[in-house]
Amino acid sequence: MTVTDLLNRARDLGVMIATAESCTGGLVAAALTDIPGSSSVVERGFVTYTNLAKQEMLGVKLTTLDTHGAVSEQVAQEMAEGALNHAPVQLTVSITGIAGPGGSEHKPEGRVCFGLSGLGIGTQVETIEFGAIGRDNVRLKARNHALALLNKGLLRIGEKQGDTA
Repeated sequence: MTVTDLLNRARDLGVMIATAESCTGGLVAAALTDIPGSSSVVERGFVTYTNLAKQEMLGVKLTTLDTHGAVSEQVAQEMAEGALNHAPVQLTVSITGIAGPGGSEHKPEGRVCFGLSGLGIGTQVETIEFGAIGRDNVRLKARNHALALLNKGLLRIGEKQGDTA
């Protein structure tokens, strides 16, 4: 799957996309918008690097941040659902993680939590441990995983619409 394939699939399904990014700082939105004509599919990208930005722009709850921390599946879920609720889109992906350097015993470098939310397909979350492979590598792997999640979301939406492509 290329990004062009992903955008074409979204266009064919009539799906608009938004991203909600923290540790990737907009890399997913950049990958999508690098392709000419992507504005027919990509509605917006939220770069919510701080907890305050997550709260103000996406509606992430302070209690969720305090209880679970910014790098958690709970926050990834609220980010993805917040993007869906704050933009006229049908599919969103969220990313929050520790690109490094650093981390802790409980939240190591390379831990990234993802959310995927779409109208008619619900929300799924997952955590990937990329390991201490360096900041740039974590961010690139997270970007690529988020793009793959968007593709999976589009496949699920297509199935709901009866599209077998």
